[in-house]
Amino acid sequence: MLKRIIAFTTRFIPRHILQSVAGFFLKIIGFFYSGNKFEDPISGKKYRKLLPYGRTIMRENALAPHSMSLERHRLIWLYLKSKTDFFVNPKKVLHIAPEYCFVKPFKKLKNLEYVTADLNSPWADVKMDVQNIPFEESTFDVVLCNHVLEHVASDIKAMQEILRVLKPGGFAILQVPIDYNMETTLEDEKYNTPELREKYYQQRDHLRLYGRDYAQRLRNVGFAVIEDDFVKTLPKEQVTRYALPFNEILYICKKE
Repeated sequence: MLKRIIAFTTRFIPRHILQSVAGFFLKIIGFFYSGNKFEDPISGKKYRKLLPYGRTIMRENALAPHSMSLERHRLIWLYLKSKTDFFVNPKKVLHIAPEYCFVKPFKKLKNLEYVTADLNSPWADVKMDVQNIPFEESTFDVVLCNHVLEHVASDIKAMQEILRVLKPGGFAILQVPIDYNMETTLEDEKYNTPELREKYYQQRDHLRLYGRDYAQRLRNVGFAVIEDDFVKTLPKEQVTRYALPFNEILYICKKE
């Protein structure tokens, strides 16, 4: 029953509406999931199991109730903690389509000037279109923009805008859904209904499904891209404990 509810709500209810109401209910659910098998490194909460999550394909032990973090969020958190100075040195950060699990922890960091931005998100400080970012060139040390580019009409324009507002020497983390069985990104104007987009792009509001050429698309607009398999460097027991996505590649995009 719970899986059906999650699948239905994530498929048919807009994300910004879900974001406004889900936190309260998930915290209640989280009380009944407490235990010691899994741990969310973002909130520090421990669970006997995590919630399933997915639209058409349900993933077990994916969603941590209290922070609403998914596998990729926990991986990004650990990457920032262990491989960057994000939590230590002064930085100006732009977080596009901010994830709930990150907003409060990042806002508490005194070393960050942290700006959230989105068209609809209830947690956005700035209302904006990622294809037309209202900031001057070379404004930010870090840009976070995860699972956004597959939603916008021109992902190339959005990539160019992110590169423009990034400072030289800065970096962006730009995660997207990728089908590594495909050599090239699937993008066809005839897939123009929610049903067709869900069938070919995995989700009703996606406009493309990225293939193995994703990193090259980023390089083509001027990013220096590191395809970091950070998760494979972690102990297996840690990957299991934090319920991390074992095959996720982090796309670390630098402006030189």
